[in-house]
Amino acid sequence: MNLGPGSFIRRWFDPECGAADRLIPRWIFLRALGLIYFSAFFSLVFQIRGLIGAQGILPSNEYLEAVARQFGVARFWFAPTLLWFSTGPHMLSAICWVGMIASLLVVCNVWPRATLFICLVCFLSFVSAAQDFSGYQSDGMLLEAGFISLFFAPRGFLPGLGRAHPPSRASLFLLQWEWFRIYFESGMVKLASGDSEWRNFTAMDEYYQNGPLPTWIGWYVQHLPHWFHAFATGATLGLELGLVFMLFLPRRWRIACFFIVTAWQVPVILTANYTFLNYLVLVLGFLLLDDRFLLRIMPGRWRAYITPTPIPIPPPGVPAEKNVESQDSDSSLAPRKSLRPLQALRLSLTSVILIWIFYATTVQMIWIISPRLPLPTSPIAALDPFRIANRYGLFAMMTRGRWEIEFQGSNDGQTWVAYPFRYKPQDPSQRPRIYAPYQPRFDWNLWFASLGSWRENMIVPSTEERLLAGSPDVLALFAGNPFPQAPPQQVRAVLWQYWFTTLEEKRATGMWWKRKLIGLYAPVLERLPDGKLGIVQYPEPLPPRE
Repeated sequence: MNLGPGSFIRRWFDPECGAADRLIPRWIFLRALGLIYFSAFFSLVFQIRGLIGAQGILPSNEYLEAVARQFGVARFWFAPTLLWFSTGPHMLSAICWVGMIASLLVVCNVWPRATLFICLVCFLSFVSAAQDFSGYQSDGMLLEAGFISLFFAPRGFLPGLGRAHPPSRASLFLLQWEWFRIYFESGMVKLASGDSEWRNFTAMDEYYQNGPLPTWIGWYVQHLPHWFHAFATGATLGLELGLVFMLFLPRRWRIACFFIVTAWQVPVILTANYTFLNYLVLVLGFLLLDDRFLLRIMPGRWRAYITPTPIPIPPPGVPAEKNVESQDSDSSLAPRKSLRPLQALRLSLTSVILIWIFYATTVQMIWIISPRLPLPTSPIAALDPFRIANRYGLFAMMTRGRWEIEFQGSNDGQTWVAYPFRYKPQDPSQRPRIYAPYQPRFDWNLWFASLGSWRENMIVPSTEERLLAGSPDVLALFAGNPFPQAPPQQVRAVLWQYWFTTLEEKRATGMWWKRKLIGLYAPVLERLPDGKLGIVQYPEPLPPRE
């Protein structure tokens, strides 16, 4: 038995020594990852021009010009995007359509490594130039999973289950590691934040109402008694800080963990619109399973088409799990032919990259607990522009209320007409809907903007400017245009506070929401006779919101 460094590297990074009992989970995960990529590109194709087009809210051409002035040649590393070639509307659309086609090829298991690479490049090209519209943890989760999957996916044009190229143990572990960190780091930031709502078990009392895009199911769950929400709060902390450690326990514990966290994700998906985030976390959980378990629960007619590496029947008196693990260990340490120079180089590069990602992600997790721990930061900073080694932490602080920004136009400064939104709450009589995994980035960003000031969220005055100019790309982000003949003379953004109605109010009025006007959120802008824009009124200081 050779336990030297070379054997260790081959065991963890060489597919020839890979996890041959994880072919079916890999197949399921990669097909689901293709669908998640498709949902991301599909939502972008309708929004990308309004978000970062030349006539959009945050034009990518202006941003990239500023990056080029500041960083020079290093701009290509700081902002890794295909939009350096062109930021025109055809290029923006091409990124989305090429990404959609590649993602469907991933779903169909056609040349998975190449098509996953195309998906990664196209999505990274958007994220690197989208500025405020790509500051979501879900984007980092997808990029990290997508990058590691380049090493996880089988080789070949039509690889099937990829029996000749099982997943390397390192790539499998890093995807499981991402799954673990999403949960565990979210639990750690809840404790580190000092938010009293988590300590007092009241964090879920208004969670369904105050999230970015509530659903109608969340409306009903909101009205359950306090003990239910207190239990959900405690269960969330228990799952994130304790139960996910079952990943590191023997096989039966991992399988049990899969069923618990999957059952947990389903109601989260139904009660909140967190885009593709929860779908990605859910499918990452499938990597806790193995072929033997999935074959056991799979319909008999499917098994005829799936022939992974056979799992031997253990001798009498030997537990099946111990037999499989023993055989797996022996096979990984068995003598193998020496590597050719090109294979050795590829294995070395793979080892360096995956160890680099593990270091960067581990250090960032440690810093949640000990932020002053003196560990090298250069390896982490170098990966930052690519968003492939991230720190996560969901709901560290719970919002104490729900505020909504509304854009209004007027031709006389007296009568104001609202621009209708497609997805976010506005009309109190409209039922909250379920959109996920579709990601309406404009509506989503306005929820974050409502928690701060307009000076910190320039997407709001920028949207006002585009509405005064009648930008068709920005108008397409709304459900309709209340000024179809010509843009209004003035545009303003006002702030409302929203609450779910009570069960009694809902039965009496049919309203899902009630709301109260707080005041002006951003400066009122108007079109001057010379075509320039002027400021009519600045907003008064608004009450604190968190």
